[in-house]
Amino acid sequence: QVQLVESGGGLVQPGGSLRLSCSASGFSVSSYEMNWYRQAPGKERELVAGITSAGGSTNYADSVKGRFTISRDNAKNTVYLQMNSLKPEDTAVYYCNAVRWRSEYWGRGTRVTVFS
Repeated sequence: QVQLVESGGGLVQPGGSLRLSCSASGFSVSSYEMNWYRQAPGKERELVAGITSAGGSTNYADSVKGRFTISRDNAKNTVYLQMNSLKPEDTAVYYCNAVRWRSEYWGRGTRVTVFS
């Protein structure tokens, strides 16, 4: 059974760091494009970062470039999002997403709150 489970969210002060994890089962993250999305209250879901299956190229939203890093551990079948220098505007529910051809999977999300 295919499953994506996010973890690592929580409360953090501005300037702090968190590392989100996305543990996959039922498929190999190395074979899928893996993405992190987020949805803030009252806003649409947006793509934060992605990593390709072949080559592992990464891409980031302009708002997080230089602060967030996406990575993948194929042995653990897990994708990570390292978030540094967090800002209040990073507050959102973060979702893991896997895409390959016509297959697409989503996790249930993990909440990140950045507060002063």
